Amino acid sequence: MRSCTNKLILLTFYTITLILVTESRRTIPLKKEKQELEKLLNHINKPAIKSFQTKHGYILDCIDIQKQLAFDHPSLKNHSIQLKPTTIPKWTRDKITSQKSSSLPFRQDEDISCPLGTVIIKRTTLEELIQIQRMKSLGFKYTTSEDNNVLNMTSRHFAIAEYYKDNYGATGNINIWDPPVEPDQFSLASIYVENGLRNNLQSISAGWIVSPKLNQNHSGLFTYWTADGHEKTGCYNTVCPGFVQVSSKSALGTLAKPVSTYGGEQYYLEAIIYQDNVTGNWWFLLKNEPVGYWPRSLFHVDGLANGASRVFWGGEVFNAVRQSTNPIMGSGHFPQEGFKKAAFVNGLKVIDREVEKIRSPPTKDLILFANTPKCYKVETKSGVGEEWSSAIYYGGPGGCIIT
Repeated sequence: MRSCTNKLILLTFYTITLILVTESRRTIPLKKEKQELEKLLNHINKPAIKSFQTKHGYILDCIDIQKQLAFDHPSLKNHSIQLKPTTIPKWTRDKITSQKSSSLPFRQDEDISCPLGTVIIKRTTLEELIQIQRMKSLGFKYTTSEDNNVLNMTSRHFAIAEYYKDNYGATGNINIWDPPVEPDQFSLASIYVENGLRNNLQSISAGWIVSPKLNQNHSGLFTYWTADGHEKTGCYNTVCPGFVQVSSKSALGTLAKPVSTYGGEQYYLEAIIYQDNVTGNWWFLLKNEPVGYWPRSLFHVDGLANGASRVFWGGEVFNAVRQSTNPIMGSGHFPQEGFKKAAFVNGLKVIDREVEKIRSPPTKDLILFANTPKCYKVETKSGVGEEWSSAIYYGGPGGCIIT
């Protein structure tokens, strides 16, 4: 019975996405569509044991860890929850760094924690659900320098460093900014791990995103995953089954605050995505705190079930309206301006699959890719200390019109 219910739930997700693909230019759904969305919303937002109204206007719910949305996924029917990673890789840190001394890690700006046995999940609103589904319908996925079929797309712009080597995960300190965006646009910075190609593509990403109607148009913590090249799967945060939340204090979708200022204080997310060497689950950590994981069973043996084949770090912007001004990426300044002015990702590290050791990718092995270099750029940079031995600056002011 539960299996049939789960299949029906997933079918509903796909149906809603199809509705929003068909009507991707219409921001206000018709009455019938709104009813379907509200029905889906009621299923996404599980009954809370305790709730918190935040000063930013959204609600954080404490959900029974066993009853979270993740377990509505058919492949997780009899899943045993892994409460913490088997081991946490020792992503070594060098304390001596003149630049990093002026940059600070992301921190939750509200002291909220859920009771034992529950996990913290941001309550999804109807407006957010509409926006998230529209982002999916518009094609929330990366291209690469090797994907010639999509290089001519005028809507998606990237400034990223690519690393092609078998691995079990990666990390990076993602500089937090708050670029302004217009309707039908988004701007993000993230770390991506991938395996497979085209319809067999499997990927996981994490970072921050600014998108209309999400977090009051401010930078928010996000994750995203797909198991089939974004054909039927593709999930943002915890709004569909799959990602298993284990943290009682760090919720996906919350504001990424504080943000960096031009010439001033710099803040970053220390995002870690790696595969547990015992269970095969893919963990997401903020600094050294386990937030949750994507179970190995979500992926196939030629994909992320057995590690990743490439990693990307950097920025992306999207503009749905052709012949209109493109949004800011990162800080809105080109890489050559450097620290405190251009956006960065430093502390680039991977778990090498061949030797199962953590290493910083040599600069010569990073492929820099910017598909619209007149608008956005990416450069490798080095500086004092281990965190700056493998780093990039990226971004640009946008404002250019691509026809």
